[in-house]
Amino acid sequence: MYNELDVLQDIDRSVPGSVHYSIKRYKKQLQWNIEDTGMLVYHYEKNNEKANYLELKFCVSGNVYCRQKQTECDYCKFNASKTCVEKVESVDVLSFSFKPSYLTQFVKGKKELSISDEVLSFSHITSFSKLLPLCGKTRKAIEALLNHTYTDTLENIFVNAQTQILLLYSMDCMMGDKVETFTCKFLANADDREKISKAREVLLQHIGEPLTIKELSRKVAINECYLKKGFKELFGTTIFDFYQSQRMEHAKYLLYEKGLSVTEVSLLLGYSSISHFSTAFKKHTGIKPCELLLR
Repeated sequence: MYNELDVLQDIDRSVPGSVHYSIKRYKKQLQWNIEDTGMLVYHYEKNNEKANYLELKFCVSGNVYCRQKQTECDYCKFNASKTCVEKVESVDVLSFSFKPSYLTQFVKGKKELSISDEVLSFSHITSFSKLLPLCGKTRKAIEALLNHTYTDTLENIFVNAQTQILLLYSMDCMMGDKVETFTCKFLANADDREKISKAREVLLQHIGEPLTIKELSRKVAINECYLKKGFKELFGTTIFDFYQSQRMEHAKYLLYEKGLSVTEVSLLLGYSSISHFSTAFKKHTGIKPCELLLR
């Protein structure tokens, strides 16, 4: 059966020290009746820490896959996508596998642990799996992963950020289904939520050009105070912590995958000195940049 599947896209990659992910897209067959679903798998072995991992799996149907790049396709240019023969309906299977060394950073310093914290710190002592409802936010993150047009290093930055968003939403499901409510009343406005989301995209686009809160707020046309409070509520982290996390994850990619030197990476990420970069890198990863290159 597998050999008969029409594989549209097959991506299998690893970001050292953080996540291994795969995206497989298949042409949907008429006889298929597939229900969209997600699953969280927590694998724990007490006496074999290297075997521990957390995996997110998603199967989504009904998306559209285009065989041509938009820049090379006249159909998209002339807004005739409904009749485009290059676009086909797909069934998409995504998998994200995280190691403890990556996840424990999110619970450092916590004294009282929720069930989500126990999972992230791998202090929960039994393996389990849990079905995940695909809410609108999760679907949006998945669709962004499937349809983005980034390449090379920008693709790595974007995928890493979207992966963290999927992790956030999945861990939120650990606490049970919730009605979406906002402590910040202004977030009830869809336009304001969109501005906060836009701010996140702007940060990713300026991964090597640090922006002040004032500059960022101007770019997305929202009050600085609203931006800081709204970002923390929507994404569960401060603007600074999010930006630093993304910079360090991108640094790992540039060092390990691209083979750049510590000096080159430091300059690309906008650091004034190598020592400042090394300090930030060790704070985030637990090791010095040069130590990553020896692994």
